Amino acid sequence: MPRILGINIPDNKKIEYALPYLYGIGKSSSTVILRSANIDPNKRAKDLSAEELNKIQKIIEKSYRVEGDLRKEISENVRLREAGTWRGARHSRKLPIHGRSKTNSRTLRGNQRKTMGSGRKSTSEKT
Repeated sequence: MPRILGINIPDNKKIEYALPYLYGIGKSSSTVILRSANIDPNKRAKDLSAEELNKIQKIIEKSYRVEGDLRKEISENVRLREAGTWRGARHSRKLPIHGRSKTNSRTLRGNQRKTMGSGRKSTSEKT
């Protein structure tokens, strides 16, 4: 099993889909990492050489905040809650912190639509 930054990556998956097992790296950032390292994204993780793994690891260390550093930054949001800041209150309610909160928080609120007629049965159904 290949290891990157101390995390085991699944053997049988393509490296493009195996890199998001690292906390803080998604699919889009994994494609950017592989493109900058000149590695075929269709290659399986078990087929990577040690040199290729080192390339990937150097790119991640240089330009991404992952695993422990990212978890630490996220846990610092607790300080905002304790300080009683507006951002801390938004964190504690699991609402968006920046920008338009009326529409952007729908997914966080469970897609509640509080307008008249939303959720109404169609006219073809019996009441």
